[in-house]
Amino acid sequence: MSMDFNFFMNDVVSQARSEIKAAGYTELKSPEEVEEAFTKKGTTLVMINSVCGCAGGIARPAAAHSVHFDKRPDHLVTVFAGQDKAATEKARDYFEGYPPSSPSFALLKDGEFLTMVERHEIEGHDPMSVVNKLQGYFDQYCEEV
Repeated sequence: MSMDFNFFMNDVVSQARSEIKAAGYTELKSPEEVEEAFTKKGTTLVMINSVCGCAGGIARPAAAHSVHFDKRPDHLVTVFAGQDKAATEKARDYFEGYPPSSPSFALLKDGEFLTMVERHEIEGHDPMSVVNKLQGYFDQYCEEV
């Protein structure tokens, strides 16, 4: 039975990874990759991915659709909570004042943390409300493409 569960979880994780990569996000799997990505010039949207239902039904679709906008982040990256633990922990070091939350989104500019969309702003909401929230931040902090 545990073998079936492990197979199922590997399939769920693989699907979650492929969905966010297909949306144009770069996976960060190590603390070093996080450090390099988070200190780049420009704006960086970070999607903290997870295997929960609100990640698959709300957060990942919002991540994919939010970037189709006049203003968008320069860099799109993702860490996977519960999977790439060291990378996720390093990412969360940047989000001062916010408890660990997944799924969630963070926006940085030139290596400085700007704002966050936490799980409680995702779970129980529809994808378009999360898209609208993200695009509001893009409007505020990002340049036109």
